[in-house]
Amino acid sequence: MKKLASIFAGLLFIFSTVVFAEEHASAALEHANTAVEHGKAGHAQILVEHAKVALDHSLAASLVAKGQPKNHLDAAAKSLQDAIDHGNLGHADLATKSAEEAVEHIKASNK
Repeated sequence: MKKLASIFAGLLFIFSTVVFAEEHASAALEHANTAVEHGKAGHAQILVEHAKVALDHSLAASLVAKGQPKNHLDAAAKSLQDAIDHGNLGHADLATKSAEEAVEHIKASNK
């Protein structure tokens, strides 16, 4: 009976971390898409605000992800940091391109 309880607890832990990663990836995607929208409108500072939130969520998702999804989330985090850096310099076009790259990586991490 103890073995069964241990197995069940382990499975619950594994599934909870997957759900945790998916929730953060979903939030990261939402904010990254919003960053892209504002970047296309030339609003570099608003892009930066959403890219920062997306970065936080992508890093949180990356902590529990494994394999290819983790690689994509790490790449998304790098692209989001680039978007933040360019946005802070007022380069909305370059920041938008980086945010678009992040969106693609986050989408790929969910496949």
